[in-house]
Amino acid sequence: MATSLRTTLVAGTILTVLPATGFLSSGAHAQPSVTLEELSVTSPSPIQPAAGAPVSTADVPTGVLPVVTSTYAPVTVVTREQISRDQPRTLGDALFDRPGISSSTYAPGAASRPIIRGLDNARVRIQENGIVTGDVSDLGEDHAVPINPLVSDRIEVIRGPATLRYGSGSIGGVVSSENNRVPTFIPAGGVTGQVTSGFSSVDNGRLGAATVDAGGDGIAVHADGFKTANDSYAIPGGIQRNSYNASQGGAVGISAIGDRGFVGVSFSHYDSLYAIPGGVAEQNRTRLDPRQDKVTSRGEYRPLDGPFEVIRYWAGTSVYRHDEIGIGEDGVEGIQAIFKNREAEARIELQHVPVFTDLGRLTGALGFQTGRRVLNSQLEAFLPPIESRSNAVYLFEDLELRPGTRVQAAGRIEGDRLNSTATQFPAGYVPVPDQDPLQYALTRRFAPKSASIGALQDLPYGFVASVNGSYVERGPTSYELFSNGPHDATATFEIGNPNLKLERARTVEVSLRRADGPLRLDATGYVTRYTGFIYRNYTGLLCDDDFASCGAGTENRQIVYSQQNATFYGAEIAAQVDAIPVGNGWFGVEGQFDVVRAQLDDGTNVPRIPPYRLGGGVFVRADGWFARVNWLHAFAHTEIAAFETDTPGYDDLRAEVSYTKALDPLVYGASTVTLGVQGRNLLDDDIRNSASFKKDEILLPGRNVRLFLTARF
Repeated sequence: MATSLRTTLVAGTILTVLPATGFLSSGAHAQPSVTLEELSVTSPSPIQPAAGAPVSTADVPTGVLPVVTSTYAPVTVVTREQISRDQPRTLGDALFDRPGISSSTYAPGAASRPIIRGLDNARVRIQENGIVTGDVSDLGEDHAVPINPLVSDRIEVIRGPATLRYGSGSIGGVVSSENNRVPTFIPAGGVTGQVTSGFSSVDNGRLGAATVDAGGDGIAVHADGFKTANDSYAIPGGIQRNSYNASQGGAVGISAIGDRGFVGVSFSHYDSLYAIPGGVAEQNRTRLDPRQDKVTSRGEYRPLDGPFEVIRYWAGTSVYRHDEIGIGEDGVEGIQAIFKNREAEARIELQHVPVFTDLGRLTGALGFQTGRRVLNSQLEAFLPPIESRSNAVYLFEDLELRPGTRVQAAGRIEGDRLNSTATQFPAGYVPVPDQDPLQYALTRRFAPKSASIGALQDLPYGFVASVNGSYVERGPTSYELFSNGPHDATATFEIGNPNLKLERARTVEVSLRRADGPLRLDATGYVTRYTGFIYRNYTGLLCDDDFASCGAGTENRQIVYSQQNATFYGAEIAAQVDAIPVGNGWFGVEGQFDVVRAQLDDGTNVPRIPPYRLGGGVFVRADGWFARVNWLHAFAHTEIAAFETDTPGYDDLRAEVSYTKALDPLVYGASTVTLGVQGRNLLDDDIRNSASFKKDEILLPGRNVRLFLTARF
């Protein structure tokens, strides 16, 4: 069956814009750097393309810069092929050096959450296949995200209007790990998969991962698994003690696929053990052991007639727990804190049939979302029990004025409710002798409202320009409202503010992108004005394990969640040029630059902002070979907040060479094999991340050489 799709083809990935919404789905292994408005493909199932399934095409050379030109705001994509070469163990590791993106690197290789344009935690939503991860990584940088990228088909970072699909908690962006754990297609040959393994010298790291998809007669199944382990990593002149980690997990899924749609379900498990390097955590041998079980379901139905063209749903529920283990105040090693999280989320979208107006073709989708979260912490934890609920409705409408010119408007309204125990602290957050802070039950309700408008224009020579404006409201999170106590691993005493108001952000963003031809470009500039920006305010006091010790303690920095107006502005640029033909490929050059500047209205700087970065290099891809030498320079970060310290700049010299060979699967059992070696921080430079709480206590890994092997079948 031939199906017509509007697509953009990039390195190894077909990014498909669902005709009525502009939302991304994708497939695998297309020719690079080509933009096609209409592509006819043969689908193993009539609903395969709309479900986001892989499209069977040839493999591509590695190293092509992915650029998505058919979305209103920039979308950063890390392809499956790139993941198998870099072999990141966290989402933060996978995205750390992408323009406009950094990570917390609190426990490198284990707990490293993405930071987008200087925003993290409550403002960056992390999800897997459209459903929130259901962890507690937003509560503290020492908490891991229970997603291993090794089994991801791709990682997408979504900004701009499309984030309204997911919630006000994605005001900074959405990081989405996409895989086929809920199967959406039946492989053309009945079975397909990938096996990858690797070894890294800096930490004696070992890893392996495998994915398999199979099916027939309307039934599709999926299975995957991974296991990683590494010792404490080397730094210039020594070892970063207490930085070891290990993880394992996997998933199984099954779907029924028919002519008008599909429905499927999956079960996944994740568990890990990782140590926290630096400072008191290192002295106390602090380590965390997150475990999660998750059930996810999704489906799609295409009615024969009626007002709706497609009806889709996503749903998931998860149970998460981790213990923070180490040496306590009594000198005895044991569990010092426990975090538990139960979370459920569901979303349904009704994509209406196209409407032809005097202005042009109007397409769109109406969506409903609901979620519930129950969070408990015990022992030396900084949060009382919390229950939160959220319900939302959102609408996207896309108007094609003429070929090459589109406008989009989107809106969302939520109803959020949070129940917990609030604490009233004395003025100045200084203890009053013989008087404990007042605690009382509190329910806060918020109704965030958001809207956006954007325009997309095709330009000559394959360039695409876009401009977006948005107004987004965000309700305070549970930890911003109710925190009250020490957080051992981060060495902070966290104090929430139960009187916080809605945070409001107004953003204007302009982009210029090009995906086809010898030049690939992705350039964006933006400015965001916040009203009531919520931030961690360091008071300068030190505490021990209770509020009465604040001002006389020595272990934990006292932070108070506060509000103030703020302005963020910045730019991110990535470019790549195929300059000289070599064999059946190219010699080329590439470069990148990103900057974010963030100031509060009192003239001080927002804490923990990434540095300005500039990089570039050369590459060759030809006849199955790929080689690259690339350099990334981070400038010294001196625009710091109160009680922060300057962060020196660094240079990260990187190199890679790999070879991919096509095989006869009937003989070898695999269709392609890639073998390669990759070097990072080859200058063995001291690398400190200015966006990390740990920047003064730890260095990021020193010189590292990684061997990797990937087989696809």
